[in-house]
Amino acid sequence: MSEAVSVENDLGIRATYLGADELKLAASLLFQSYHDDPVFLDIFNSDKEGYEQRLRASIREELSAFWQAKQPMVGLYLGESMVGVACLNSPDDSVGSDRFWHWRLKMLLTAGYFSTKQMIEKEQKVIEAVPLKKFHMLSFVAIHPLHQHHGFGHYLMAAVNTVLEEHGDSEGVAVYATSGKFRSFFEDSDYQFVKDVTVGKVSGALMVHYRD
Repeated sequence: MSEAVSVENDLGIRATYLGADELKLAASLLFQSYHDDPVFLDIFNSDKEGYEQRLRASIREELSAFWQAKQPMVGLYLGESMVGVACLNSPDDSVGSDRFWHWRLKMLLTAGYFSTKQMIEKEQKVIEAVPLKKFHMLSFVAIHPLHQHHGFGHYLMAAVNTVLEEHGDSEGVAVYATSGKFRSFFEDSDYQFVKDVTVGKVSGALMVHYRD
């Protein structure tokens, strides 16, 4: 397992950077967590056959692109069980959607033209609204459904803060929260509301955690 991004505590909770052998498990956790996310339901046409396949393909290709570009991906563990995942775009490279041409090609083949186009437009619209020049973008953040409401989310966000601290040129971390409960969670984690951003038929809150 990769270098730890936060110290293991007495409860056996630890956060580490994900290795290649952990991506499949991370993809499964993210699929369960984002299955009913309003943005993905809209982008991947949940009312049409094949929604789950399109969502799985998107998450798989996203994680593959993160790994190939050496972007920070953090896994939260309770003992040996993965209970949370956070994936960030670092400010070291462009966080624009044209950063991974191979990702776009694979997405076209697996998720289809319309869904790929919407994913790219969603990312561009959110990024353009961030009031920072150099920043991390929290693309995925999830706690396994069976482990929610037990405080694990705050351990995961502490690990995200550690990633921010390791990049001195980053002004903060931005996230797009698609529901009221997510907005409340990020507010509790010291994220400030910037503005509402509408993507397709869904409106969400753009929020930023500013570097101290």
